[in-house]
Parts: sequence; C-alpha cells; structure tokens
Amino acid sequence: MVVKARPFEARLAGCAEVQRRLHRSGFPCPELLTDPEPLHCPSELTGQVVTAEALVPGGTVLPPRPEAPELFATALARMTAAAPSTADVPPLVPAPPWNRWDHDDPRPWPWPDDMDVDLNARPGPGWLDETARRVRTRMRRAALPEVVGHGDFESQNIRWNGDRLHVVYDWDSAVARPEAAVAGLAAAVFPAGGPEDRPASVAETERFLSAYARARGRRWTREESEVAWAAGLWVRAFNAKKASVADPHASAPARLAAEAPERLRRADA
Repeated sequence: MVVKARPFEARLAGCAEVQRRLHRSGFPCPELLTDPEPLHCPSELTGQVVTAEALVPGGTVLPPRPEAPELFATALARMTAAAPSTADVPPLVPAPPWNRWDHDDPRPWPWPDDMDVDLNARPGPGWLDETARRVRTRMRRAALPEVVGHGDFESQNIRWNGDRLHVVYDWDSAVARPEAAVAGLAAAVFPAGGPEDRPASVAETERFLSAYARARGRRWTREESEVAWAAGLWVRAFNAKKASVADPHASAPARLAAEAPERLRRADA
C-alpha cells in the first residue's frame, strides 16, 4: 500500500470520494483503503491527515510521441465520463491554487500551495499580472455547469502501458469545474513532468481540445472553447508567476510571453 500524509483540507473528503467511486467504476486509479484520518503523532505533524491506498505497480511515463495530445485527451475524456456528479460527492472547494481563478482576493494571484510567499507582493512582469487579471475577468463571465474532473492532469501523474492508460494518480487534485475548463487545464500542461517536462504548445493544446471533443462525441460551443483556452492560460500564468518569483531568470515566463497573445485571443480575454 501507499500511505500519504498532508495538511488537513476539508476538500480532501470530496477528493477521497471521487477516487473511491472512480475505482469502483473501473477507471484505472488506485483503490482507496482509508478515508482521510487525523494523524496523531508529534507536534510538528499536528494538523496532518493520512490516507492509505493500494499500490499500483508497473506502467511508465509516456515517452515523446507525435500522438501524445490525442492519447492524453482520450484518457481525460474517459475519466470525465466515469466520474460521479458534483452532487454525489462532498464539496471540492476551494480548488487548488493553480485552478483557483475565482479566489476572493481582488488582486490577481492566490496564495501558492508550494511557496510561502504572497505573489501579489512581488509585482511583475507587468504583462503576466495583466494576463491573470484578464483571465479572471473572462472566467467570471462563464456560466457553464460544473463536473468532477482532475485538476492536475500532467504526465507526472499518469502511467501507461504502451498506448494503454495504466493508472492516474494525485486524486487530491480532484476539482469541480466546467468540463471545458477541466479539458483546457490539461490541454495546456499535459506534457509537464514527463520526459520533456514542459507545457504544451498552442498547437498541442488545440489538438488536445479537438481530440477531447471527439472522444466525448460532441463539439465545443464558442463559450466552451473560450473557457477552455482561458483555464489553460490561467495555469500557465500561475506557474510562470511562481517561476519568476523563485528565479528572475526562469524560462517559463519568457516561453509564455510568446504564446500569451494568441491564448488570450482564443479565450476572448
């Protein structure tokens, strides 16, 4: 088995139920063996909760493949189709910060989960802060129903046997978001943590979104397409902002700067 300990969040109860139901449906994710329970141990671990899940051996990170956008998109569509409804699981709020464009702070950035720093107190690059503002404005206009999805559908959390999906990890990242946003988030970052460890290009994002729609047997509406591009731009911008704070010479902001105008255009932001 695998035992996980992390700080308590009320949303973890919902994440656990998503994982449990998906496993029961036959979707390839680890079987959850325990609900989140408080960890009773020395004071430095006060406030931690622990879960246990079945170990799923085998599988590999997908190597670079021309058809990678289609493979990842089809896997995500399979997950979304198998997921319970938002009404059938405890609340999945607040969303993780890389999904949290609807945070309460009027300033552009939420508090990150892996850095003890107020990103808003570290202004710039100006275009990046403005991108976050524009994406948040666009997402506030969205009026789409929410579904249960995976908010961190990156290569590092997924294992394959050839072209066959083997297992998806990291169910603490379960979210309740519009389906277009779930797809858009993944479409922007699915190669991350894999052999190339990079975000998706504009062309790869477009191919992912097209393949996802085909797998779901429907076409995106204009509103859904714009929401998908906006959600993907949010996670890219959030990651770039963190990178710029951690290292002024980081490559992520420059990479996004070249793509941001096109992504903003497609998002109508």
